[in-house]
Amino acid sequence: MAKEKIAYFCSNCGHESGRWMGRCPNCGEWNTMVEEKVVTKKGKSLSSLVTPTQRPTPLSEIEVENEPRIPLPSGELNRVLGGGLVVGSLTLIGGEPGVGKSTLILQNLLSVRSRKILYVSGEESATQLKLRAERLGKISDNTLILCETNLDAVLKHIEKEQPGLVVIDSIQTMAMESLESAAGSVSQVRECAATLLRYAKTSGVPVLLVGHINKEGSLAGPKVLEHIVDTVLQFEGDRQGLYRILRSIKNRFGSTSEIGVYEMVNTGLREVKNPAEMLLSRPGDEALSGVAVGVSIEGARPFLIETQALVSTAAYGTPQRAVTGFDQRRLNMLLAVLEKRVGFKLAAKDVFLNIAGGIKVSDPALDLSVVVAVLSSNFDVVIPRDYAFAGEVGLSGEIRNVSRAEMRVAEAEKLGFSRIFIPAGSLKGSAGKFSIKIDQVRSVEEVFRSVLGGES
Repeated sequence: MAKEKIAYFCSNCGHESGRWMGRCPNCGEWNTMVEEKVVTKKGKSLSSLVTPTQRPTPLSEIEVENEPRIPLPSGELNRVLGGGLVVGSLTLIGGEPGVGKSTLILQNLLSVRSRKILYVSGEESATQLKLRAERLGKISDNTLILCETNLDAVLKHIEKEQPGLVVIDSIQTMAMESLESAAGSVSQVRECAATLLRYAKTSGVPVLLVGHINKEGSLAGPKVLEHIVDTVLQFEGDRQGLYRILRSIKNRFGSTSEIGVYEMVNTGLREVKNPAEMLLSRPGDEALSGVAVGVSIEGARPFLIETQALVSTAAYGTPQRAVTGFDQRRLNMLLAVLEKRVGFKLAAKDVFLNIAGGIKVSDPALDLSVVVAVLSSNFDVVIPRDYAFAGEVGLSGEIRNVSRAEMRVAEAEKLGFSRIFIPAGSLKGSAGKFSIKIDQVRSVEEVFRSVLGGES
């Protein structure tokens, strides 16, 4: 007879304890222990799907081959994945409700004709999925829809249909009969993910998981879920906005610095080949002070970003520092450099900074455009629209070299900019091959004299 006991699990890391504790002893988080019933009985799992245990193999005898990949119709998704889905991989896609996770997956799956696909939905009915497919304008005969939340039943269908690709939407709705806890609990999410991982590795069939996120913006469920999977993708964007960004948080088969950009339209998600169309102002817009264009790089992809700053006198005596899309601590450092090294008095002024397009940037090369935007707003001087900036600002006010300077200059030239400011010596003799005017600067003071002081 099955024995039942009460255990407490940490919703952050999955640590199990026999009693409730205010602070998890494993990860140190407070108030994350949740009570669950644990039944110690054996249930059917993947006994019919798992191959016999292999013998240990010496490292020298293991043959290394290139990981075979399944290319997907979306070039942006392939870029973030590192070239496509790896055979036998487990991929997790997370994002806020309504951001377009299911649309992204379904839109790609309906265009794959070379494999039988099993789409398991625990949240939507088959009719809802059919209506969404019709809205996307794609109907596929090789995509099978299964509306089920019992993972044991799902595995039986997998064994019967033998699909070439499996999608679980979402992992928080799946539950196993061998566990009495509710779907979405720590133990259910952990065991369901581990079971699907064993299936993917033993069968060679890639599995896509859709995951929810909590109010803090991280993936819901135990932290062990992110450790189990091979790839974690984050789908970001404002539900009221048009643009979405797909970002790689973890990738065992590729880079984690690539991003994909999409636009939500009536017929689904449209790939944005040139991010400048969402990150830069339109040519007809009125030129205002406090706006500078920086050249950033995410992975191997350069794009230009509009940096907006507003500097005003503190109304209530205490200056404010508000930042969107940029590191606030780095902004405070740049303001301290301007005051100490260059002599601009900004301590008694409010400074507001915004990265246009709703994206978050961590590239230090954006420092120069932030500094120029702040100075432009402070003196109410308009920066010419066709000026671009790329450079890291040091604590002594010097402009430090940035990576892939030639790529940044080439991107600015391609988009029609007439002048770019970069750190001195970063091009190393290759400046002659560009038609754009290149100013190689050494300090913030030199940039201020060139851009805002009237020098040409």
